Amino acid sequence: MDLDSVEPAFAKKEFLAVLIAGFGNELLPLTSNNGDEPSPKALLPVANKPLIEYVLSWLEQAGVKDVLLICPDAHQSALHHHINSDISPSALNVDLLPYNETLESPEGTASLLRHFASRITEDFVLVPCDFIPPPSLPLSALLNKFRIESTTNDAIVSTCWVPAYVPEKGVLLDEWGPVPAPPAIVWDPATHALLHVDTPDDLDSNSEEFELKMDLLSQYPRTKLSSSFQDSHVYVCQRRVLELLKEKKKLDSFREDFIPWLCKLQYQPIKRRKYARIFADAPRTQMLALKHSTLSSESRSSKAPQPHDDGEEPAREPTFKVSISIHEPTDSLALRINNVYTFLEANRALLSSTTYSLPSDSKDRSLIDHKVQISSDSIVGDSTQIAERTIIKRSVIGRHCVIGKGVKISGCILFDHCVVEDGAKLDGSILGKNTKVGSKAEMTRCISCPGFEVNGGDTLKGEKLDISDWTADQSVPADSSDDDDESSDEEDP
Repeated sequence: MDLDSVEPAFAKKEFLAVLIAGFGNELLPLTSNNGDEPSPKALLPVANKPLIEYVLSWLEQAGVKDVLLICPDAHQSALHHHINSDISPSALNVDLLPYNETLESPEGTASLLRHFASRITEDFVLVPCDFIPPPSLPLSALLNKFRIESTTNDAIVSTCWVPAYVPEKGVLLDEWGPVPAPPAIVWDPATHALLHVDTPDDLDSNSEEFELKMDLLSQYPRTKLSSSFQDSHVYVCQRRVLELLKEKKKLDSFREDFIPWLCKLQYQPIKRRKYARIFADAPRTQMLALKHSTLSSESRSSKAPQPHDDGEEPAREPTFKVSISIHEPTDSLALRINNVYTFLEANRALLSSTTYSLPSDSKDRSLIDHKVQISSDSIVGDSTQIAERTIIKRSVIGRHCVIGKGVKISGCILFDHCVVEDGAKLDGSILGKNTKVGSKAEMTRCISCPGFEVNGGDTLKGEKLDISDWTADQSVPADSSDDDDESSDEEDP
């Protein structure tokens, strides 16, 4: 037996990743179904790379090996195919867990964690499928902070906040919808404790004034208040979070319900003692956590709890601390792709760091006519055909697309299998998979759902194009409107 290859019994898995991949209603119509084929948010391409791959790579770089991927039933087949295909380079152990959910009434993350609690047996890192971290924010740094905070200050959850995305002047369009406003947060810089997060209910009850409890201010007199940061929705959690969620069955959203409630426990001692039994009943694993931390031992030796002679740590009242990390990257944006503006911005940001990305295979490159002009900050996917005299600037062109002659494309994102016929002009638009644009059509700041068809010669500006609109135009004859009006009048009471 090779003793060097035997893993010690105590070297158990420290963190499990719980990856949430929802429907992506906020990205409609890009996430609309293409006929019977779903369009999972997790597989939307950012710089021709599925969104979920950015998160999986981030997890793998931090040494996390096991992932629970929670997704709607309708997306199970597509995600299973992607994870087990050659497209996904990840070596992670991904366990796909589907749940019964409808597009109209999606389940909140807190409810999902309660449902799958039996599958989570250790501390875990909760991550969304739509977060693109900058290089200056390795997950290992957040895990290290949690290891120290959970050991020295009983932190039960560690959160990460990044600067909120602010669109450039003139980018906002009424047809595209508003950019969600970041919530106001209050934290204590000295202890790195997140103390308050505004909720939708807070805004509904009093949208003009900001209210804080005196208990908070008396215990934390030197707090900071800001509404310039957005939650990354990355949470490093003790397993005991699940026990709290079982106690609070009415809390559906992890960010909007559970985190604000948990923040209040830090300065409400009576309620804190009520839930202290959860900590008393559960085993403590912080000493194991410290062994995994890469932070210097000097920074923690004076604060780390010392075990008794029997090896047990001394009992103490839990603080239910919610730790906060505020990361302000200087290298690139940290973005959550939770609206069409950040989706467009993420593609553009990655384009700015890309140098003339064309297919590497010579056969694929031969499909691009030598008279085509492609700017150095553009990406063209494999097996895409581009005809002569076409001009492409600062755009992402997907795989298996067909671009005709004399087409002009600027600041656009084309998903896979799009067709753009001769003489069409596209500016600042996002075309879903299998979109077809007719000859000499013009699209400015438009978003199309998968499978949409734009008629030749059409001029569209600032529109969200849904398949239901297109099919209605195709199926209802112009001379049938009078008959429809008469029948509708007869049906009215």
